[in-house]
Amino acid sequence: MPNLTNGRHEIQYSQSQDQSIACNARFNSTLREGNVTHHEYIQVGKGRDVGLQQISMFEAKITNGNGEQTLSRDIYRLGHRFDFFRMLSCYFTTVGFYFSTLLTVLTVYVFLYGRLYLVLSGLEESLSTQPAIRDNKHLQVALASQSFVEVGFLMSLPMMMEIGLERGFRSALTDFILMQLQLAPVFFTFSLGTKTHYYGRTLLHGGAQYKGTGRRFVVVHAKFAENYTLYSRSHFVKGIELMILLIVYHLFSQSYRGVVSYVLITISIWFMVGAWLFAPFLFNPSGFEWQKIVDDCTDWNKWISNRGGIGVPPEKSWESWWEKEQEHLRYSGKRGIIVEILSLRFFIYQFGLVYHLNITKSKSFLVYGVSWLVIISVLFLMKFVSVGRRRLSANFQLLFRLIKVLISLTFLGVFITLIGVPHMSVRDIVVCILAFMPTGWGLLQIAQANKPLIEHTGFWGSIKALARGYEIITGLLLFTPVAFLAWFPFVSEFQTRMLFNQAFSRGLQISRILGGKRKERSANNKE
Repeated sequence: MPNLTNGRHEIQYSQSQDQSIACNARFNSTLREGNVTHHEYIQVGKGRDVGLQQISMFEAKITNGNGEQTLSRDIYRLGHRFDFFRMLSCYFTTVGFYFSTLLTVLTVYVFLYGRLYLVLSGLEESLSTQPAIRDNKHLQVALASQSFVEVGFLMSLPMMMEIGLERGFRSALTDFILMQLQLAPVFFTFSLGTKTHYYGRTLLHGGAQYKGTGRRFVVVHAKFAENYTLYSRSHFVKGIELMILLIVYHLFSQSYRGVVSYVLITISIWFMVGAWLFAPFLFNPSGFEWQKIVDDCTDWNKWISNRGGIGVPPEKSWESWWEKEQEHLRYSGKRGIIVEILSLRFFIYQFGLVYHLNITKSKSFLVYGVSWLVIISVLFLMKFVSVGRRRLSANFQLLFRLIKVLISLTFLGVFITLIGVPHMSVRDIVVCILAFMPTGWGLLQIAQANKPLIEHTGFWGSIKALARGYEIITGLLLFTPVAFLAWFPFVSEFQTRMLFNQAFSRGLQISRILGGKRKERSANNKE
């Protein structure tokens, strides 16, 4: 705590205290024209290995603290009273890093949505066919240089220069190659998403909370449901959104744009999408072991189907976790709710896609209205099924099942009719899925921001059922590639070698450590 005396201000805090308190005390002391001294101590302490979950929770805690500091009056006053160079130093050493990280990710979104607007409006095609742009060699060289920078090799040059000056350039090159083999770019790209999510949420809604990092060993396997609860909103949802944008951009630009130019433009974003979606499973011990995958699937089904309620923790029920994920909206005020209206971008996205279907020959606004009629019909149908399940499933099970069969047959008949009569192609089906799925997610976000109004209308149960369906689809998109790779034993061996490379070099038998808990469990069962 600060010792506010007439002269110097010495701030001391224990390691267990939240460092945000100390930072705010330093800001206040500097504003009072005092000096803050920092004492370094040489101490011997025990270190411990940590996994991706512990690192992510620690980064989330620090990022939340920096978000609260950004909203504080002290930072505002320091920015006004410092001279230019000291202001830059304050920006770089405090909240500037997190703000720059947020701008980096926002730039990716603006870039992709801008590209999507150009390709859906036809403006990009008309520009690319002009000789002045098509035969511009300097532009192609600039794109190639841009992709080289985006991949990150140029950003690693300062690190290589620093290591080269300290230990020699041969050691610097060796360390750089080892970092690439140990998938360090994947980890740091994933960390970028963690900082962006929690910093942005704190700026918009406040409510920073302490997050315990845990004390378990790094060799413990994290279940799929556990990874999903930690990274769903911060990485998985954002990664899937970017992936959909990239797929749509490729579908409507491949007729006039080559593969090389598409790769040069989007390779860095594809890398970020892959890191955000699959890094938790890549850095998860025994993440590709088949028996672990089977256990994770069973645990996931149990978690997603359990009903919530008073006293049910989020780790045991999807419903409890989903309710907890919306708590920040209760206290965010009008500013946070207005920002949630940014989900309207999905509606504009749908507006651009429905006019590129082969069955929509007209460019009238009526086409967009019909697409909304389809969405509203599906929502009312879900409401009807929800009410029927609540009122008929107990006493009239046969009637309720008959109604569900009739609904399924009706949907199948409409689907066959659309394929046969207006000659709906496979591409149209894919485009419809890519158009309507994000729209439903946007409706969910707006409904969650206006929960009291939705509860008053009686549609909250349907919103919850729709949200559960989206969570199941997201889980399948993530779980299917992991389960497919788990079929091949060499993938699990490669992952173990990558995670515990230093232990293998020391001759440590990792397989016994990873299988220790399983052997103890089997021994206890025999007893």
